Amino acid sequence: MSAEPTPTTLDEAIDHFRFYMLAERGLAQNTIEAYLRDLGDFARWCGQATPPLSDVAAVTEDHVTAWMLAMMDRGLDNASVARAVVALRQLCLFLRVEGALHANPTATIDLPKKGRKIPRFLSIQEVERLIAAPSPHTPEGLRDRAMLEVLYATGLRVTELVELPMNGVDLTVGYVRVTGKGNKTRLVPLGEEARDALERYLRAPRAELLRPAGGPSVSGAVFVTRRGDAMTRQAFWKNIKKYAIIAEISKEISPHVIRHSFATHLLEHGANLRVVQALLGHADIGTTQIYTHVTRERLKNLHAAHHPRAKRA
Repeated sequence: MSAEPTPTTLDEAIDHFRFYMLAERGLAQNTIEAYLRDLGDFARWCGQATPPLSDVAAVTEDHVTAWMLAMMDRGLDNASVARAVVALRQLCLFLRVEGALHANPTATIDLPKKGRKIPRFLSIQEVERLIAAPSPHTPEGLRDRAMLEVLYATGLRVTELVELPMNGVDLTVGYVRVTGKGNKTRLVPLGEEARDALERYLRAPRAELLRPAGGPSVSGAVFVTRRGDAMTRQAFWKNIKKYAIIAEISKEISPHVIRHSFATHLLEHGANLRVVQALLGHADIGTTQIYTHVTRERLKNLHAAHHPRAKRA
């Protein structure tokens, strides 16, 4: 290994790594250039983060994950994202040996699977426009606004959203209780904007929608139609497409895009990856174990602190 001083900044670390690849590993020039391009992208991303990140020892797993999401948002395919993470992983292994890192922030990062479609997500501004698209003057518009607010505030799967029962909503505490994959129940905080939109919808518009079918008691679902049925996945998907046109959003959009936007924006605003996984209700054992160790109040506080619409400006 090089006897040069231990690097402390990302730029210094990358420069030391370049020398190591060239002088000690004898890698091909094309390989070195590819590594340096990816590492330079990571350094630029860190410099534009909030707050900016320059100390190599301050890089965490959450930074790496947020960088991966940023690359996906730019349209990079899974193979390109995986290659970039491999480059960063090699840098971190080098820095561990050099003594510049005590832990490898890439050690537990799963590489994107080849052939798997990279999920899309919206910018915060696009989400704001989408949520504002439904009419505030009709029961259907108030329902759809509440659905979009709840979907973005909670990251629910579309099935969880349309099947949300009245007894699964606690507006006093500000939570929804949902049953996800594997018949597992979880609590997810709403945030003030979603809670207010849900309150406006439940105050009268829901009953008005159900009046032709016999009144509020004919359905136990939160989100209903004038036929007395719960909103369907297909109908909600169609509505989202309509509102995307109104909001002038050209990206391909679906309920899952909003779910992924929820996770992306939380991570970009500093939320811990494990907490986001718990909020999403991912089914893997690691996520489940993490969720059981996170208290309800901690989930609510983290949501309020990091979600862009959890509190009014």
